[in-house]
Amino acid sequence: MRIPLSWLREYVDLPATRTGRDVQEKLISVGLEVETVEQLGADLKGPLVVGQVLTIEELEGFKKPIRFCTVDVGQANGTGEPQEIVCGARNFAVGNKVVVVLPGAVLPGGFEIAARKTYGKTSHGMICSSDELGMGDDGTKGIIVLPPETEVGTDAIELLQLVDEVLDIAVTPDRGYALSLRGVAREAATAYGLPLRDPALLDVPAPNAYGYPVEVSDPLGCDRFTARTVTGLDPEARSPIWLQRRLQKAGMRPISLAVDITNYVMLELGQPLHAYDRNRVQGAIGVRRAEAGEKLTTLDGVTRTLDAEDLVITDDRGPIGLAGVMGGANTEIDETDGTTTEVVVEAAHFDALSIARTARRHKLASEASKRFERGVDPQAASAAAQRTVDLLVLLAGGTADAGVTEVIAPSAPHTITIPADHPDKVAGVAYGRETVVRRLQEVGCDVYGQDELIVTVPSWRPDLTDPNDLAEEVIRLEGYENLPSTLPKPPAGRGLTDRQRLHRRIGRALAGAGYVEAPNYPFIGEQIFDQFHLAADDPKRRVVKLVNPLSDEEPALRTTLLPGLLGALRRNDGRGSHDLALFETGLVFHPREELKVAARLPVDHRPTDEEIASLDTALPEQPRHAAVVLAGAREQAGWWGKGRPADWADAIEAARVLARETGTELTVRKGQYGPWHPGRCAELVVVLDGAERVIGYAGELHPGVLKTLGLPARTCAMELDLDVLEAASAGLVKGPHISTFPVATQDVALVVDTVVPHDDVEAALREGAGELLESIRLFDVYENVEQLGEGRTSLAYALRFRAGDRTLTVDEASAARDAAVALAGERTGAVLRA
Repeated sequence: MRIPLSWLREYVDLPATRTGRDVQEKLISVGLEVETVEQLGADLKGPLVVGQVLTIEELEGFKKPIRFCTVDVGQANGTGEPQEIVCGARNFAVGNKVVVVLPGAVLPGGFEIAARKTYGKTSHGMICSSDELGMGDDGTKGIIVLPPETEVGTDAIELLQLVDEVLDIAVTPDRGYALSLRGVAREAATAYGLPLRDPALLDVPAPNAYGYPVEVSDPLGCDRFTARTVTGLDPEARSPIWLQRRLQKAGMRPISLAVDITNYVMLELGQPLHAYDRNRVQGAIGVRRAEAGEKLTTLDGVTRTLDAEDLVITDDRGPIGLAGVMGGANTEIDETDGTTTEVVVEAAHFDALSIARTARRHKLASEASKRFERGVDPQAASAAAQRTVDLLVLLAGGTADAGVTEVIAPSAPHTITIPADHPDKVAGVAYGRETVVRRLQEVGCDVYGQDELIVTVPSWRPDLTDPNDLAEEVIRLEGYENLPSTLPKPPAGRGLTDRQRLHRRIGRALAGAGYVEAPNYPFIGEQIFDQFHLAADDPKRRVVKLVNPLSDEEPALRTTLLPGLLGALRRNDGRGSHDLALFETGLVFHPREELKVAARLPVDHRPTDEEIASLDTALPEQPRHAAVVLAGAREQAGWWGKGRPADWADAIEAARVLARETGTELTVRKGQYGPWHPGRCAELVVVLDGAERVIGYAGELHPGVLKTLGLPARTCAMELDLDVLEAASAGLVKGPHISTFPVATQDVALVVDTVVPHDDVEAALREGAGELLESIRLFDVYENVEQLGEGRTSLAYALRFRAGDRTLTVDEASAARDAAVALAGERTGAVLRA
């Protein structure tokens, strides 16, 4: 919200010595986010005056039209003689009043004006456009043409209000009242301890039966609707300069007198308004919910298909406006044909949530919707309508119709009971009852009572709903900077939890294995489950949906980490990084079978364990997962040798890295699930409470998934449940015992059927070798039909034997190896390769 300081001073007698920076500091101290103070005309220097064009000579022989003009500037040039000026603009004629800058002046941007020869003539100054004066968008391109009644020689700097300061305020969603001069003026008056001249305090006639007919069929969506009629408007009347300039400084473009007045009153009082051409409205004005599929062409020229939840303004033909968002084109006041002489002014109050959803649904953010969705003062509607009528009568020569329509749904003011010392307890500061009452009254509350205060909230503060809101108002007006700084005193002996330590170890281990952490937003769209080829009854398809998502395309919380990681991989690959290894650890979300509503926790003491447990049961289940994705080269080629691409084995190894960090025995076996290639997918299994639990999958992704998601060929991935992996662990990981005795290495090559999993062979070798076996490693896989036979594979293992108390003999190592081979042969049919 842009607040011109000159306009603000109309409502608060700010000290003349106070600059925009001073006011900014004061407003920030009471909680408003004043981002900048713009100095308008700070580098502007006159003479800048009003002139009247006397003659225009068209100069020929140039690439573009050039005009040589004489302009009467009165005595501003010191001689009274006409000023000779060369100008290329075409939107003015002889007799027009224009803005002239004379030699010696300086325009915004440090542009100095001097007499100079151009196009064969000497130009003694310039005829100015709004851009050259830094006035902002005035809706036209070209020279400023002033009203005929403007006096020649008048100082244009003062006439056009070119010197001013503008406060730019970032209005938070809970402070909708600050989207108006009235609201900001109230805060400024409180900050400076000055009285406020409330522009909404107007004499408003009582409603009667002669007003324009209005029918509200949805009182919950529209609890107040005021309609006033003005007739006899001069269709040639235009917005005066002061009105246009205030709109421009506030960041709005002047359009036409009726529209400018409604925008002006909206900026002044915070109440959005709409003016209808009375002759284009057919029958009574109505307010109702739209019928699904109804059409409406809005003022921006777009034909929109309405939703059944949209609140619309109607006449006998159907919708004529999207309530609280934008009017319809079929009742627009058209200034181009100059036929509008009667208008109906609408000032209504609409449900904030309904307007917010309609604006988002149609992607149609407007100045009106921005205010309604933050909360508009319902009591200001009649005053805003009266103010609009007064300005139309004053500036357009209209006549206010005696009829006044007000449709009001019964409602009671919001009342809050609060202990007088409640703000003291929240802030830890002894304010006292008198201070609390005074500050709440400055906000606009009516306060009664002694130890227990009964507070009636003002209509313009719908954000004040409970005692803590009132405490916040007292604290901010007393000054956040005056709150004492108190460091928290954590109890001794508390550090990271086991889960937090594991989380850190996992991150360090994956980073050490060459992965880069890539955290992602936890939001997904449900179409990803179809792209992942998940079954219709897959548990991952049950999602928690957000009521107010950041994006309509991703309204749900993730049940898997892979969509975000694969999206990050795709973006990086598209930007030229083709060798990628990314990981993420984070929460996934699963809805509970029974939905519960979370209780509101106290703020004056720590919640009890039972309250925290109750809160947890109202939340979705949130297990922590870990996932990796790989694409491109896993090892780079160079002078040291050949590189190799990432493959399914790397994804499985990432799972083993995590298992080693938790001290968990992980079983890897053939699996098939969703997005993974059916022949290159491993199932990750642990034993928990005596039963096997599948905690994830690893391997190469399905080619169809890669094509659908636009991912590189042979992309691999792994995801597992860290919480279950931790639960299945044996506790703290113990460091290995380092033996001082030498190792004995024995290699064996076993021939097995191709369908026999390597994991089964290794498990048999490990068990058969006994306690002397220190490690086992598969170092070669060989297939040759001529040597091994059809369907047979050779697996070569390196077995390392070591004793902790002696040097092994050759016979001991060989016996252990033979026992391992024998058990492998018994269980898997393996035979030693000849």
